[in-house]
Amino acid sequence: MTKKSQPVTLIIMGKEYKIVCEENEQDDLLHSAHQLDIQMRKMRDSGKIAAPDRIAVMAALNLAHELQMIKSQNDLLNIRLSECLVKLNQKIENVLEN
Repeated sequence: MTKKSQPVTLIIMGKEYKIVCEENEQDDLLHSAHQLDIQMRKMRDSGKIAAPDRIAVMAALNLAHELQMIKSQNDLLNIRLSECLVKLNQKIENVLEN
């Protein structure tokens, strides 16, 4: 099956961007652009940062930080899950031996 790429129009802080992406990724791209737009508008509206390029950098930094925190939490959960599976496997083996 071939993947179809199509242009998607995004509006971020009033500016239009056309991005080509695969059909099955369009909804995620639109959602991501919407989240970025919200983040950038909050920064602009706070009055602390005025320049659009600085707003974009700070928004990207905040989103990258959130992503890193989620990845760290995911890694910790994977470690805990692995530990639980090892314990469960040991219990199963003990039951089968007896």
